Formats: sequence, C-alpha cells, structure tokens
Amino acid sequence: MFALTALSSVYSMDPIFVPRNLPNAITVFRFLLVAPIVTCLLIDEYSWAFGLFVLAALSDGVDGFLARHYDWHSRLGTYLDPLADKALMTAVYFTLGWQDVLPMWLVALVILRDAMILGGAFVVRERMLATGAKPSVISKINTGAQVLLAMLAVWVEAVHVSWPLAIDALVVLVAMSTVASGLWYVVRGVRSPEI
Repeated sequence: MFALTALSSVYSMDPIFVPRNLPNAITVFRFLLVAPIVTCLLIDEYSWAFGLFVLAALSDGVDGFLARHYDWHSRLGTYLDPLADKALMTAVYFTLGWQDVLPMWLVALVILRDAMILGGAFVVRERMLATGAKPSVISKINTGAQVLLAMLAVWVEAVHVSWPLAIDALVVLVAMSTVASGLWYVVRGVRSPEI
C-alpha cells in the first residue's frame, strides 16, 4: 500500500516533471520486487530469485546514477531509497536464514544493525545532505558485501554447487563490516550532533 501510494504520487504530478521523478519510480519498483523475490526463495525457485535480485540491485544503481547525473534529487527519494534497500535486504536475509542458507546469527546481526540505525537514519541522512557529507567507506563496504553474499548464496542454491570458502569469507566480511558500520553511525551521532 505504501509503495502504491508513493508511485501514484510520482505520476500525479504535471507530466513535465515526470522525468525528474524517474529515480523515485525505479525505487518504488524495487519495493515491489521484494515480495516476488521472497516468494521465489520460499518455493525454491532460486534461479528466478537470483534474476529478480540482480534486477533489484541494478535498479538501485540506476536510480542513484540518475539522481546524481541529472540532479534529480527529491526529499521523497531521500526517504524511499534507504527504505527500499532495507526492505529488500532484510527480507532476503531473513528468508535465507529461515532456510538455513545463511547462519541465523548473521541474519540477526544484520537486522539488529539496521533496526538500530533506522530510527536515526533519516536524521543522519538529512544532516549529511545539508553538509555535503558522504557515507563512510566502511558503510559502502558493508552494503556491497551484504549484496554480494546474498547474491552468491542464492546463485549457489540455484546451480547446486558448493562454494563454502567463498561463502564463509563473505560471512566474516559482512559480520565485521556490519558491526563496524553500526558503530560508525553511533559514534557519528554522539560526536557530531550538530551536523
């Protein structure tokens, strides 16, 4: 319902402004991909889940590129984009943990970190936008590692191969970067309340 409302608001504007809202429409599309991806995982259609997950990941890059390259930024997009990312990764990680594809302790760590920062994420994001600050390197590493681990885990299930060393290495990287990036948000909030 939230995604449909946001999508209708994008296209209820004057047509001349529609291209500027294209990144928001793509973000809403990413929201709408969450349910099909989870459904495919639950019914063991890992090939379809992998394809849809790759599509969702590409959509994240496309809406970000459009917003930066054409300066199609909006306040709505500021909130929608991180929400779409959190919804996608939380749903995929929880489902993979439920299926014993990923360790539940890692799933709990990722979800706990996201829940911890979600309440203050919008405040931090607004401050960062106001000052021109950018996300930390460790936060970018964490995001990339989470996406890569989920993608690899689904692909392994789809093609029925065993890559335990690669999976284990990514699990460690995700765990370490999740803790580090979570602490970064906390420290940044405590030490720089005026940002």
